Amino acid sequence: MSPVFSLPSLTFRPVWRAVLACVALACLLAQPAWAQDKRLRIGVTLHPYYSYVANIVGDKADVVPIIPAGFNPHAYEPRADDIKRVGTLDVMVVNGVGHDDFAERMIAASEKPKLPVIEANAQVPLLAATGMAARGSGKVVNPHTFLSITASIAQVNTIARELGKYDPANAAVYVANARRYAQKLRKLRADAMAKLARAPGADFKVATIHGAYDYLLREFGLEVTAVVEPAHGIEPSPSQLKGTIDQLKRLHVKVIFSELNFPSAYVDTIRRETGVRLYALSHISYGAYSAAKYEQEMAKNLATVVQAIQESGQ
Repeated sequence: MSPVFSLPSLTFRPVWRAVLACVALACLLAQPAWAQDKRLRIGVTLHPYYSYVANIVGDKADVVPIIPAGFNPHAYEPRADDIKRVGTLDVMVVNGVGHDDFAERMIAASEKPKLPVIEANAQVPLLAATGMAARGSGKVVNPHTFLSITASIAQVNTIARELGKYDPANAAVYVANARRYAQKLRKLRADAMAKLARAPGADFKVATIHGAYDYLLREFGLEVTAVVEPAHGIEPSPSQLKGTIDQLKRLHVKVIFSELNFPSAYVDTIRRETGVRLYALSHISYGAYSAAKYEQEMAKNLATVVQAIQESGQ
């Protein structure tokens, strides 16, 4: 009995070759850009994430800020040109816990509504938000995780691991770069701690203008006793300000941390009424994007906290 199926005759082999060539071409065209030896384009929403990703990828991919330098991320509203830029990306890295909610709207409005997203804070233990924003459901978290060296290292590792899934050819490079970058960040913190002859005592109490700096201060074992602003960017009412001043006096708070370049009459009022010392910290949200920006500004933040602790004992 002859077989039901047989191999195509030699006469039809050229046809089969043509079919297979078409299939191979279709598969190639269906592959993502980085699978065709093109550089991965990675979008970022905030300055710290630009620094993280730039140090992770080195010269193997392009890092694209979706907000132009000079815009305040807290007050940013998506613009047409920025949404168009999102459509050129292969993947986006986001804070994902409240600091860059605009990213979701931009992706939905872009040419790539299914753009892959890497949530940097997926493995980071989150602190509760303070002030008015924390009231209500009790589920609101503090999104300023990048102001902690510990949390930043966790985010760097997450980003490197996830980018490797989208760019397997460079996955090992990303992980190796992330480890080196994490070592540099650990050294920043270790150098700051080495300048302290002793840890701050339990009687060293601090307050902040807004709740952004909880993560940073916990690196030094400090708890924030009071937050002046009822919510980020909202000045306290006269009655709220009086209540805060009374609280600072009652709790014997010695130091207030404010935001760098943050002019406000009520800050001067607090300092005058309570006698607290005022120190300014960077929010790492302004100026030009650069790979070194996070390290540079966090080094200054760490030095400022060390100075505050040292001077409190004088």
